[in-house]
Formats: sequence, structure tokens, C-alpha cells
Amino acid sequence: MSDKEFIKIKNVSKKFDDVVAVDDVNIDIAKGEFFSLLGPSGCGKTTLLRILAGFEYPSFGKVLIDNIDVTDITPNLRPTNMVFQNYAIFPHINVKRNIEFGLRKEKLSREELNQRVNDALKMVQLEGYEDRFSNQLSGGQRQRIALARALVKQPKVLLLDEPLGALDKKLREEMQLELRKLQRSVGITFIFVTHDQEEAMTMSDRVAVMNKGQILQISPPKDLYNNPKNLFVGDFIGQINFLESEVKSVDQQNVKVSIKNLGDYTLTYIDNINQGESIVCAIRPETIQITKNNDQIKSDISVKGKISNTSFYGNMTYVYVEIEGIKKPLMISTSDPLEGLTYNSDCFININLKDIRLIKKN
Repeated sequence: MSDKEFIKIKNVSKKFDDVVAVDDVNIDIAKGEFFSLLGPSGCGKTTLLRILAGFEYPSFGKVLIDNIDVTDITPNLRPTNMVFQNYAIFPHINVKRNIEFGLRKEKLSREELNQRVNDALKMVQLEGYEDRFSNQLSGGQRQRIALARALVKQPKVLLLDEPLGALDKKLREEMQLELRKLQRSVGITFIFVTHDQEEAMTMSDRVAVMNKGQILQISPPKDLYNNPKNLFVGDFIGQINFLESEVKSVDQQNVKVSIKNLGDYTLTYIDNINQGESIVCAIRPETIQITKNNDQIKSDISVKGKISNTSFYGNMTYVYVEIEGIKKPLMISTSDPLEGLTYNSDCFININLKDIRLIKKN
């Protein structure tokens, strides 16, 4: 087995009575990879993580870690450790004893035990905190102690179940960078569960998007954003505009599509697409430019519209433009000043064909 198949999840399904929580999942995860399971609540991501940890057993399928079938092995015998959203720091013992708690059955000498604890504290940049108690730590420090307690056992795989969910936004963003830095320094495989796309996209080497127990796409973050394979992934990752379209003709390199109320255009071919098929043209808001006149910039598509709303987000403004014949206003994001463009203003939206992605409806 290669390092690219360090963890193999093979045809794994999990049923709870009549509910299929995980549905025939197949994933290969590389040694030393930061891999995220991303999806809405109830999509099966935490159940899949618990199967990897051994807290749940699959109804069907197998789990292999480092070429060993661990499907039926209990959690304490697996080369994994888990960090939860609730850090479960024991309040009645200090940081040092919290971290060494999982090592007590390993019959280590006091010298080796102290060294392992000190190394773990150094990893999470909390040297000198050994004698503090939980109520003397900030939320971010408690999170790092939970990480140190998991890493001190030197697992081959660290499983993280929404560990940043209880932190405020600014601290969560700081911890994202710290987690990624930590993962790179220790070099072990991290499997991270979250419903927060920003967390997954910021930290991961690859992301698996889940919905209704199934894996819909596995890709590096940039590819996931720029080339969603289906409507759910496109809509779940970032903001996006969907335009109803129809395939007019197909050859081996190009697809001619009719975009409702915008005209006919030739785009790059995608697999398994047929003439006459209904399809969606997907456009990210930041790729659309908005102008007061239609001759201000050069673009492949320029269409007149009316501004129906604007939302200011500090470094970015979202502009919503109604176009005749299109039900939902198009969303445009821009950091440029909207000179002369306000609510109810006439405007032009400008789109280049290279920024359009074709997505099959099914």
C-alpha cells in the first residue's frame, strides 16, 4: 500500500434502523495529509469520523489504516486519537496531569512521561502552563491543551470533530492557522470534520463534500471552488449564480449553450452532456463586473439590469442586479467603489465566457 492510500475507506455504509447515515463511501487518504469532511448538519460526516475512531462500526465495508484492517478493532487499539468540540478538560487536575492522563497505562518512566508532556506542550506553544487549571485558561488555550493531550500519545491519525465550533470568529480564524502549522510540524494525518466551509478551505490539502450520507466531490480547495461537479457543491462552497441553460450542440471540444435571456455561447466541453439537455451555467460573483455603461470594459457578455440591493461587508460589497427574464437577481461581489451606482440604478453586468462553469442538473 502506498502512502497515498495510508487510510482506505472501502464501501463503508452505516444504518441506524431505517436511516442510512453513511452510504457506500470510498476514500483514500494520504499519509501526512490534512483531509476535511465538509457538509451540512446530518450529512453523515461525524458518523464517518466515529467509524474511523472505532466508536461506531460500519454496517458494511472496511476501514484500513497503514495496511491494517481496523474495521472491528476497538478504539483503544487503533493508531488514532480524537479531539472533540467539547474539549473535556478535567477541571480538578492541572494541565500537566490532563495531558499525561492517556499515558498512564503505557508504563513509562517518570522521566519519559515528563519529556512526552513537555514535547506536547511545546508543540502547542504552551510551555510553562503545566500547573494551571482549566478555569485559568482561555478558550483557545483549552483547545490547545486538548490537542496536546491527543498528540502526546503519538497517534498515526488525529481525528478532529468540529473542534473550533465553540470559539468566537476571530479566535477561530487564529486557530485555523495554528492547527495547519501544527499539522505540518508533526507530520501526521489529520482528518477534520466541519460544517464551516471557511475552516475546510483554509486548512485542508483536500476536502470531501458530503450530503445525505454520500461523498459528492473530493478535491483540493481551489479546485472544489473553481470546478464544482454538481449543483450542491457549487452552492455549498462560497457564493454562486446559477443560470438556466440548454445545450444546443456538442462536439469533442465545445458545447454550444443557450443561456436563458442572455443568448447563445460556445463553452468548453464537459463529459456526458447531450444535445437538448437542460443544464446550468455557474458564475462566481467576483468574476462578474458591474458598470454604469456597456462600453466601459470589454467582455463576452454585457447585459442591462437594475440594482435591487447592496450589502456592505467591509472589504467587499455585494450588489444584486435584476435582469429581465431571469427570476433571481444576479449577485456580484466587488471591492471597487460603485461610483454613480446605487439602489434602483440602471447598470450593465459584464461576464467573460472563461468564468462560466457548466454543471449538469443531476
